[in-house]
Amino acid sequence: MRISTVTMFDQSVSAMNRQQGDFLKVGQQIASGRRVVNPSDDPQSAARAVGVSQAKAVTQQYADARVSARNSLAQGESVLNSVADAITSAKTLLVQASSDTLSDSDRQSVASELRGIYETLLGQANATDGNGRYLFGGYQDSSSPFVRGENGITYVGDNQARAQRIDASREMPVSDNGIRIFNSVASGAGYLSEAGRLTADGSIGAQNEGDVTFSGPQIVNNSDPHHGRAFRVDFANDGVDITFTVRMQDDNGDWVETVPPLNDEAYDPAGQTISVGGLRLSLQGTPEDGDGVRVATANEMNHDLFKTMEKALGVLENPAATPTEKAELRNTLRTAMRELDNSLDNVLTVRASMGARLNELDVVDAVGGNRMMNYEKTLSDLVDLDYSKAIAEYSLRQVGLQAAQKAFVDVKSMSLFNFL
Repeated sequence: MRISTVTMFDQSVSAMNRQQGDFLKVGQQIASGRRVVNPSDDPQSAARAVGVSQAKAVTQQYADARVSARNSLAQGESVLNSVADAITSAKTLLVQASSDTLSDSDRQSVASELRGIYETLLGQANATDGNGRYLFGGYQDSSSPFVRGENGITYVGDNQARAQRIDASREMPVSDNGIRIFNSVASGAGYLSEAGRLTADGSIGAQNEGDVTFSGPQIVNNSDPHHGRAFRVDFANDGVDITFTVRMQDDNGDWVETVPPLNDEAYDPAGQTISVGGLRLSLQGTPEDGDGVRVATANEMNHDLFKTMEKALGVLENPAATPTEKAELRNTLRTAMRELDNSLDNVLTVRASMGARLNELDVVDAVGGNRMMNYEKTLSDLVDLDYSKAIAEYSLRQVGLQAAQKAFVDVKSMSLFNFL
């Protein structure tokens, strides 16, 4: 068989190109640190690596979402800390204002401080995050959730809590709406009393015209079968005799007789104790005909923090000269202090909930970090380079390329003319 010069040259060049390609491929792997530079290098590993990379990217997105959630919760928790301090200061001022030694001007000074706290609370309720979104407006976070109107402060946000997905199986509320914080009470908040002339449905209408005051209610029997039911005390005064009738609210919301019945009972202005449904209410003073007192759970009574502040400001900013005005002052401040206690408990409950969510974020972060490490290891096993093996192969390919080049030099110099 005859081998032409062209054939020898073609075979030598092909061998050099093949050796040079293998050599450059190993060099590219060493430069990139990856065993699979192109999908054709290992199609199966390349396909699996794409899936792992996508899962890794999703996990990183959840990690970024947790950073955002943590910032929102931390800002909300900080604001609630300030709100709790403000409520505590307001309660201190009301205790001070309850002293009979204070004059009208003294109470007006207290009211001036209390109004400052009121404005502070409004500012905290309309707090924003670093992006200008309102923290406590729910999903309506582009405008102030609490607005001032003719009837005081009104909440105009929604009743939802903004949520963010922090992991594949967890969507976490990253804020709480204003209703839950400023217009709610914690479970088990207890009972409240409120004095005023009662309407047909048992709600408070106008203020009392007499000077009756209340204390309580206190829980004396949790096992009473009617414990927890709202009740009302209606006074009758014909100028000679003073009596009271007590009605209890049933499951349908109707006012029915108590057990045992308390109808047209004689009332002692020097001090009267009424026990209904395991609750005891102490009364003192002389009521006018039509005056009344209502007792119910805190959830059935006023639980709007701003209305509580407005009630307290209303009686502190006005003089209390007559017995009726003094009784109104005492009753309102007693009710307001209990309502502030309930509001404080509620704010602390919400704040604790935010703290629990911050702790949960730490746990999910740890889980996400472990997941990312597993993805990194899997990805490394699939496409990363074994440098020791690659360097050895690099040297081998270099020797092969040099051998091919030397062989070509030797072959191309061979000619029959050298033997003629």
